Amino acid sequence: MLWIDGNVVDPAEPLDRGLEFGDGLFETLAVVAARPRLLERHLARLGSGAQRLGIVLPAIELVRRELASAAATPGTAVLKLVVTRGRGGRGYSAEPQAPSRRWLAALGARVRPGEWQHDGVAVRICSTRLAEQPVLAGLKHLNRLEQVLARREWVEPSIAEGLMLDLHGRLICGTMSNVFAVIDEVLVTPSLTRAGVAGVMRALFIDSFRAAGCTVQERDLEPVELESASEVFLSNALIGAWPVRALAAQRWPVGPWTRRAQEMVAAA
Repeated sequence: MLWIDGNVVDPAEPLDRGLEFGDGLFETLAVVAARPRLLERHLARLGSGAQRLGIVLPAIELVRRELASAAATPGTAVLKLVVTRGRGGRGYSAEPQAPSRRWLAALGARVRPGEWQHDGVAVRICSTRLAEQPVLAGLKHLNRLEQVLARREWVEPSIAEGLMLDLHGRLICGTMSNVFAVIDEVLVTPSLTRAGVAGVMRALFIDSFRAAGCTVQERDLEPVELESASEVFLSNALIGAWPVRALAAQRWPVGPWTRRAQEMVAAA
């Protein structure tokens, strides 16, 4: 027998592996002028993640058409695409060529204070640490329990984001964002070889700043190094680039690198 919310359902219908094991990937896309922003970068990350996990995707052209169609739905500001390995198999073993399943939601805009984009945000350090797992590092997989626990650590509306460290105390990312710091006129972002999500906006900034002749480093970053940063900003596909103005007693101005990143978002 199988019950869902106390109701008997067909036990022959196996549970989805995304629900059972977090066996899948997701993409969250901003919609601007009825078009998904950075669509090709999202599709490339989805394809790379599926290849690494051995998930069989449908034709990418089909996914592209579905996303474009959903983005044209009136009032849509965000698309969320979830792809799982699908149904089947008892226990962790799965059929190698089992067809994947996908969910696509067209959502309205989330209202956030407008001054966060212009004047910057306050952040905190989370006590929840990120486990190190190179096999999964960089992937936007469905298991986000570390981020869920970290986000439960604060309720203050004045705090926009929490920064997460790994088990050795290295800065990796925010609960929902990637981190950039300008140190001695070098743009530094944490290495994601052990943990963290390789954001599409992060990739856009790395590529664009390097193309402009700027020095960009992806390396281990200790939290104490932020004290010597001239500016700090956060990125993800929806927020673009948020200046960071405060972390505990530390303060930063909204500097030219951050404003340039915001211009890159506007042009994307």
